Parts: sequence; C-alpha cells; structure tokens
Amino acid sequence: MLGKLLPLLLGLIGLAGGGAAGYFLRPAPPPAAPPTAPAAAEAEAGKSAAATDSHGDPVAVANGAGGEVTSEFVKLNNQFIVPLVTESHISGMVILSLSLEVKAGETEAVYRAEPKLRDAFLQVLFDHANTGGFQGLFTDSANMSRLRRALTETARNILGPSVLAVLVSDIVRQDS
Repeated sequence: MLGKLLPLLLGLIGLAGGGAAGYFLRPAPPPAAPPTAPAAAEAEAGKSAAATDSHGDPVAVANGAGGEVTSEFVKLNNQFIVPLVTESHISGMVILSLSLEVKAGETEAVYRAEPKLRDAFLQVLFDHANTGGFQGLFTDSANMSRLRRALTETARNILGPSVLAVLVSDIVRQDS
C-alpha cells in the first residue's frame, strides 16, 4: 500500500513546492508612474505620443503643440508567411506581422483595401525572399530598410499618399 501512495505523495509535495517557489520567486510588479506636474504634461503634449490599445485597434499619434492627432497605426489582421525556397525545395519560412502608419481618419480605407494590400505585400515579400533578402543577416538595418521602403511604396500605390510608413512589428525565420 505504501508503495502505491509514495509516488502520489511525492508528486503532490513536488507540485506544492513548485507552486510555492513560483509564487515567492515571481518578478516584482513594475513601479507605478509618478503623477506628472501640469507643466510636464504640457511639455509632453508637444511631443509625439501614442495611445495603446490592447485589442489591436488603430492607435492614434498626437503631434504638434495643439496635441492634434496626425497619424494612426493600423495593424493588419493576419501574419504573412513567406516560404524560403533553395534548389527547388522549401528550406524554411519567414513569418511577419505588419502595421501601416496612415494619416488620421484613414483606418477604414486600410481595412477596405486589406485583401488587395495583402496580395501586393505577399508579392513584395516573395520577391525579397527570391533575391536572398531573408538569408544570412536578414534583420540587417540596410536589408530591413530596403524591405520597408518596398512595402511602403506598394501601399502608397494602392492607398495613395495617406500611407506614411509600413512597419515590421514581428519577424521570425524558421529554417528546416
């Protein structure tokens, strides 16, 4: 009987000990931001400030002394998956998340044109992959600038000058 209970008891003791260790060794919560003085708040209003949204909705950016909203960030709903082809077989893949910075009020235009944007962006990403853009140091500054510039140019061809920039928010390469 003791032979059957011993592993169960050891498992429960281990589980309780692991839970207690996790509880007591957890990182400290980040310190709360101190309240800002009115003068500091006015100085911050003149700088670029971004409102965060945990639901992935557009984020407005205020610029200028009046704090007026001049641009918004629109995160495209799904990731982009780009296969890496070497000698006629898939040698890996790159997964990217993209966002667009557009002039204020242009968010709906981005969502209406998203299927067309995704198609055009995939073509740019495939071309980048086929020219070796995702090989070696694929996150090199010059390489990423070239990719962002091509994506921004493509977005402007579809949406017009309301597109300010295309941002690569996540990028991962998986080699097989």
